[in-house]
Amino acid sequence: MASRGRPRPGSLQALAAVLLLAAASAAAAAGSPDRPAPGPPLFLPLTRSYPNATRLAALSRRWLGEGAHPNARMRLHDDLLTNGYYTTRLYIGTPPQEFALIVDSGSTVTYVPCATCEQCGNHQDPRFQPDLSSTYSPVKCNVDCTCDNDKNQCTYERQYAEMSSSSGVLGEDIVSFGRESELKPQRAVFGCENSETGDLFSQHADGIMGLGRGQLSIMDQLVDKGVINDSFSLCYGGMDVGGGAMVLGGLPSPSDMVFSRSDPVRSPYYNIELKEIHVGGKALRVDPKVFDSKHGTVLDSGTTYAYLPEHAFTAFKDAVTSKVRSLKKIRGPDPNYKDICFAGAGRNVSKLHEVFPDVDMVFGNGQKLSLTPENYLFRHSKVDGAYCLGVFQNGKDPTTLLGGIIVRNTLVTYDRHSEKIGFWKTNCSELWERLHIGGAPSPAPSSDSQADMSPAPAPSGLPEFDVGLITVDMSINVTYPNLKPHLHELAELIAKELEIDSRQVRVMNVTSQGNSTLIRWGIFPAGPDNAMSNTTAMGIIYRLTQHHVQLPENLGSYQLLEWNVQPLSRRSWFQEHVVSVLVGILLVVLVSLSAFLVVLVWRKKFSGQTAYRPVDSVAPEQELQPL
Repeated sequence: MASRGRPRPGSLQALAAVLLLAAASAAAAAGSPDRPAPGPPLFLPLTRSYPNATRLAALSRRWLGEGAHPNARMRLHDDLLTNGYYTTRLYIGTPPQEFALIVDSGSTVTYVPCATCEQCGNHQDPRFQPDLSSTYSPVKCNVDCTCDNDKNQCTYERQYAEMSSSSGVLGEDIVSFGRESELKPQRAVFGCENSETGDLFSQHADGIMGLGRGQLSIMDQLVDKGVINDSFSLCYGGMDVGGGAMVLGGLPSPSDMVFSRSDPVRSPYYNIELKEIHVGGKALRVDPKVFDSKHGTVLDSGTTYAYLPEHAFTAFKDAVTSKVRSLKKIRGPDPNYKDICFAGAGRNVSKLHEVFPDVDMVFGNGQKLSLTPENYLFRHSKVDGAYCLGVFQNGKDPTTLLGGIIVRNTLVTYDRHSEKIGFWKTNCSELWERLHIGGAPSPAPSSDSQADMSPAPAPSGLPEFDVGLITVDMSINVTYPNLKPHLHELAELIAKELEIDSRQVRVMNVTSQGNSTLIRWGIFPAGPDNAMSNTTAMGIIYRLTQHHVQLPENLGSYQLLEWNVQPLSRRSWFQEHVVSVLVGILLVVLVSLSAFLVVLVWRKKFSGQTAYRPVDSVAPEQELQPL
């Protein structure tokens, strides 16, 4: 959503005075700090900040004990590299009005376009209409907030580093998190936009869901109500995959999760204590203090790439380049940027570690986060098998900013209560299975449902039968009108990646769903026997679930939702040839009927005519009738 090389909305340069005013206005609407008994954690998919006033204020929040609560899961929409962000679905008002909001840990306000907005772009969903909600109420003007011109309602304003901005009025309404959420709908303060500029104006998503520190943050509001634990987690899918999940509330930490301290007083943003970066096992020759300048090292889910201070970036770039001398250095896909790209690495993401070095981030406590190449590379959109560095110099800003690319396929837990952030390398497309969190199977695509879809698990074995058909439900991160002309191309690409004949892959159903397209593919056997072995079927399904199918940039990314295998029907000779037999019988009947009709017409035509007699033949005399 932001311009390349700059942070997205949720930028570190948001005006501090604006943040203070917005926080003060929220304080007027926040209500009592006393909270009821703890509620269940809320699980959502992944469809700036004002710090706590003092450390005492942060510690004064009563920690809500974690319990074994059911998980509410929603699919994360969009893709980090294609769209620059992930969105989740939020529902505001009574009856609910639905919005696609960018998940942003660097923003403190949740806002959507208002029906009265005079300068708002065309976004994914209709604008919020306060008059249609029976539970909406404006945040009344008071001494603790900036008021509108009529002195009736509190206002907010946000300005970001890439020169985009959002401003509007503050309102309060019922906010709900989807059908699968264990957390009941809650009243919350949010922004109703009257003006937006820059990338905020042109983006497809409706608005921002702010998860930062501050009283307008949706996290702070829910924690202050006592309905969730003071923690949330994000998990982004890998390269070319998308998907993932967001968890609002406590989540049991895996035993091998690594942590870094996060000091809310040191910086208003979610920061970590980064001390060293190792490339290929060797530490960069930079002073550790370089990662602790200005705001320190900041995690921002709303930023796409990673940005290092000048000296650290130069050292990182040189270290990676020295490890890939066998690759050809090429120009980037966009001539407006001097991207550092390498060709000849191949299309298989799972084998990039054979070419590119691993990278380790070492924290102040000695623990380290190991990054694979997909955590610092992005795919070249114009050259097959080429990749570019997704790490850039942060201009002259000494802050280290780590965006979503760094935490691909990593569960990141923002434990605000314990003032630490945890990292756990995993396959985010299989997060619930790896955390041993059960749930209902993913629904098949339908035309009337924004179903909450979880990624499909990998095959663990098929029953022993000959396979007659494999059906695959796939969500592609491209709108249907843009994808429709490329369906045949997409089928051929899938067949090529699965190493099967293109005639075996057919489209069985297509459904448009918001900014995504749901497709049901049918994969049929090859050859005259109309069957495929278990081994062949398992290989196809494995390649799909492990995301070996890689789509070009113009076709977006995909998420596998569900797969199914149908056995080959064992039929008798007559059952297999019943159509041919029926067609043959029908042809015989038609031919017989045609012949009968021809004979009948011929006999009728000549039955009334006198038979021919020779001229000299004897004929009986006939008496003339009287006149």
